[in-house]
Amino acid sequence: MSRISILLLLAPAALLFQCAKTPPTPPSGMVYIPAGKFVMGSDAPGVLKHEGPPHEVSVDAFFMDEHEVTNAEFARFVRETGYVTVAERPIDWEVLKREVPEGTPKPPDSLLQPGSLVFHAVTDKPREEVQYFEWWSWVVGANWRHPEGPGSSIDGKDDHPVVHISLEDAQAYAQWAGKRLPTEAEWEFAAKGGLETARFSWGDENPISNAMLANIWQGAFPTGNTAQDGYVTTAPVKSFPPNGYGLYDMAGNVWEWTTDHYDWRYYEALSSEGRCHNPTGSKTVYDPNDLYAKDKRVTKGGSFLCHVTYCESYRPSARMATEVNSSQEHLGFRCVKSVQ
Repeated sequence: MSRISILLLLAPAALLFQCAKTPPTPPSGMVYIPAGKFVMGSDAPGVLKHEGPPHEVSVDAFFMDEHEVTNAEFARFVRETGYVTVAERPIDWEVLKREVPEGTPKPPDSLLQPGSLVFHAVTDKPREEVQYFEWWSWVVGANWRHPEGPGSSIDGKDDHPVVHISLEDAQAYAQWAGKRLPTEAEWEFAAKGGLETARFSWGDENPISNAMLANIWQGAFPTGNTAQDGYVTTAPVKSFPPNGYGLYDMAGNVWEWTTDHYDWRYYEALSSEGRCHNPTGSKTVYDPNDLYAKDKRVTKGGSFLCHVTYCESYRPSARMATEVNSSQEHLGFRCVKSVQ
């Protein structure tokens, strides 16, 4: 057989090999996350029970926004669509009372106004005496344009992550952008950045010792933030080093929505099934700390409010149950797109 014949026979295989090894070009502002398998969840020391048991999961390749959706990006969406976020809409008590335990008294009309949850440091008592509800306040007029309430603004913060975003708001943006929200498995796989066993998305170095790794709380939570990382609240996206996939802020800055329903028991079910491919979450909602919950989704990544003495939620396996209509000063999102 001639050399030309051999080359012709080998060419198709060579081309297939080349195609398999060449990742697709991601859309602008996104990065390519290769298909792979990983151990989802954790049973490492110090993690919460709902992060386990660990179980093997595989996901298909996808594209992911390299950083959280910013104020500028969300503002463009609002300009082009006229969209009004949940935090900006009037509150109808007849609708709201269907989402709270039966018999809940109607709040004063002064509180039944558009608004959102804003954090306030508690400085008048020791940490061990502070209850979590004491550092959150319902602030009328707080929304993505006014993160701390009336009088605050996002002027000069175009590159900060948009906050006070409900699940509905995030989904509306994603649809407009031709994208979708990630599943919890996709988010966690991407956050690991290829580091299978590391505690954090960058490795095992503790961000309490190196404030330049992520935007989290430094100092004594919730009484005083020393802002060693340079930020008391949100930081501009891409202010801290990316992980191994080129993703920014997969730890700290703001919590991020996923599409998975929150079910405390879901990991137990998955672990008993063996490896799971592209899981999309539980069909039911179950939060033992809130038995009246009707719809909660998993949020990931932690925020500028996370501290090891309260929640070390800037780890890939960390997760939080969040009401779909909730909007908070530290809650944002990023999008993904399937690889066709």
